[in-house]
Amino acid sequence: MTSPDTPAGRETPPLKKALTTPLLFLFILGDVLGAGVYVLVGEVAAESGGAVWVPMLVALALALLTAASYAELATKYPSAGGAAHYTGRAFGPFAGFFTGFCMLSAGLVAVAGLARAFGGDYLAAFVTLPTTGVTVVFLGALALLNLRGISESVRANAVATVVEAGGLLLIVGLGAWIALRGDGHYAELTRLGTEGNGAAAAVLGGAVVAYYSFVGFESSANLAEETHDPRRSYPRALFAALGTAGVMYVLVGLAAGIALPTAELAGSSGPLLEVVDAAGGVPHRLFSAIALVAVANGALLTGIMASRLAYGMARDGLLPAGLARVLPRRRTPWAAIAVTTVLSMLLALTGDVTTLSSTLVLLLLVVFTGVNSAVLALRKDRVTADHFRVPRVVPVLGVVSCVVLATQVEADVWLRGLLVIGAGALLGGLAARRFAPHRHDRGGHGYAEAPEKERG
Repeated sequence: MTSPDTPAGRETPPLKKALTTPLLFLFILGDVLGAGVYVLVGEVAAESGGAVWVPMLVALALALLTAASYAELATKYPSAGGAAHYTGRAFGPFAGFFTGFCMLSAGLVAVAGLARAFGGDYLAAFVTLPTTGVTVVFLGALALLNLRGISESVRANAVATVVEAGGLLLIVGLGAWIALRGDGHYAELTRLGTEGNGAAAAVLGGAVVAYYSFVGFESSANLAEETHDPRRSYPRALFAALGTAGVMYVLVGLAAGIALPTAELAGSSGPLLEVVDAAGGVPHRLFSAIALVAVANGALLTGIMASRLAYGMARDGLLPAGLARVLPRRRTPWAAIAVTTVLSMLLALTGDVTTLSSTLVLLLLVVFTGVNSAVLALRKDRVTADHFRVPRVVPVLGVVSCVVLATQVEADVWLRGLLVIGAGALLGGLAARRFAPHRHDRGGHGYAEAPEKERG
């Protein structure tokens, strides 16, 4: 397979196809079942009341709208550039760079935050080490695993995902045990609303928080190029993983609601640990170890996404060409991995990650709006190969859902997010100017075409 031509006519080596449907399923599931679920239930309860499972289901439905758009585009254009590639094809290099910049920024901040979390309280349950040193070693180890190959990375993820899922199933089992022994709090399980919100506002507020737990599926679009038969595998893995995560989240919400009064659940920064305490018999260190695995796995998967996105944008000519360099034998994007690791490390070591991390979901909503819009714009672009296709109303509802969720984002988060968005727009304008000569040469917007096998 040849690689896409950049505006300068360069060719870059393709990435290795190594992912099967089960491995892709575990990648997506592991990315969705991140560390956030370990604090999420309490935040949802604070917004919605005791019926945590209702906003969980609403958030799943909203996430599935955008996931369906990703399924269409990833099977139509299986490229490592993901969202940047799709929006670039649909709307030109400015949109491609802007979307990729927002996605890459969100990824780098997420990896930095997870690296800091790994060296913090969870690790302190076992040993006390300098956070700075732990952060450097942790990110370096993840980069080496990423460099070794996508097969090795996703197999490590498979083990970590089993551990993460096992931790959540443990919570479900403990909730069932509390119910069986007659100590459950059942009355709150059907109560929606808080002192300041009625039922409808409570569901929407809780769904916004719960929506955070489902993000992560978008990272998988950057691996379509490394997947065997992505047109068949990607939709199956994507929807199966989101459905599995949704079921687990609802069960965890029910278990937490049974185990704890709503006020106690909402006031806890570690609600699942509170469930463990309420049930008794499970040591704290066991759950701390599970949380460490969840944090490490989230950082690994987000780091993989960021490096593939940087590689794909470089191959499309939106970032310096050097980032598209690939190890000859392992065919992993070593330059992109090195640069994204260093940037994440710098963010983590500044200690200022907290002020940026709250903008992550806002940036993703910008990306999701672009992806849903790209589905509609690219309907006129026909390919001969079969691919997943959604009804037109789905991406329209996807755009609407992103707008509705964005209205619930707090004003101070918008102020910080607009700084990143403004920087992306400025750099996107410069990137578009670089493409201007090629636009006339190629009779279009000059954006890199997909490989023949991808177009075919």
